[in-house]
Amino acid sequence: VIGACAASRFGGKAVLLFAVFLWSVSTSVTPLLATSVPALIFCRVLLGLGEGLGLPTIFHIFANNVPIEERSRAFGYLVAAGSVGQTVASVLCPHLSWQSGFYLFGTLGILWVLIWLMFYNDASSSHQDEIPLFVPKVTNTNVRWTEFLCHWPLWALYIAHFAMNWSNYIIMQWLPTYLARNLGANKESISLSAVPYIVNSLVGIVAGHFADTLVSRRWTVLSVRRLMTSIGLLGPGIFLLAFCAVDNLLAAVVFVSISMGLCACNSAGHLSNHADIAPNHAGITFAISNTLATIPGILCGPLTAELVTTSHGRWFPVFVLAAGVNFTGAVIYYSQSSAAQVL
Repeated sequence: VIGACAASRFGGKAVLLFAVFLWSVSTSVTPLLATSVPALIFCRVLLGLGEGLGLPTIFHIFANNVPIEERSRAFGYLVAAGSVGQTVASVLCPHLSWQSGFYLFGTLGILWVLIWLMFYNDASSSHQDEIPLFVPKVTNTNVRWTEFLCHWPLWALYIAHFAMNWSNYIIMQWLPTYLARNLGANKESISLSAVPYIVNSLVGIVAGHFADTLVSRRWTVLSVRRLMTSIGLLGPGIFLLAFCAVDNLLAAVVFVSISMGLCACNSAGHLSNHADIAPNHAGITFAISNTLATIPGILCGPLTAELVTTSHGRWFPVFVLAAGVNFTGAVIYYSQSSAAQVL
């Protein structure tokens, strides 16, 4: 929320530059501070602060610079790039010393800051005689904080984001454990857990282009957002149930990869919808949504462990719950969402 407010006030370029610089420096110096627990904790707090500023600022930049007919693919590439980063890191890090990983990724972030500083021109600081790429129709910036919690179209976004993250966190936190303990995957086979993220990246890009094509063919923006969100929530729910029903390693990886691939359709659905219904405040609405959608990251670990333990090692209740959350999120989003500007 702080990042989104700062981006609205100081411009996306400055805030994103500060965010990436903060998380890159804190990453780079981590090995140097690792012998001191207080210093290490402080370093991780700075990392979280920088990362927390990042995504809301990017949403603010997209909402103010990307035209509506290109918005789905823009968010598709954004989500895909995140999955690529996770995949590259998971492949590289096991082959590096633990210090080298911090130095490498921290240095890459600092180099990115220099490139960003030189080549990105913030729309808010452009010359008055230039024609902006996209100007939101609503220019009122005096919105009460209660407004962000008083509209069902906004709650539709928040709940859909929560549902999407619930199944994502289960896969992120438990997939290697599940493959090893239930399907007998060895250390080499565990690398298959990167496949769902690769599929997620590719499908996200394709889904973004597909959604923008539908908009250009006179589909309403709302119908496209609802279609892509329905695919992105119902599809993963169905394939997670199929995933836990098979006892073959290859089939399980295929099903969870399809689930993660379909989940990428959300980038052209509710994630893009922020810029439709709150163009001047998309960073703030996403920040609120992302904060609520982080709750599954806190709950999924202990809740999954508890469900598996109480059901004597069975994982079926875990995936039934995930599918139920996805289905509920899809129904609420479809019935309550809007493409009209509510703020």
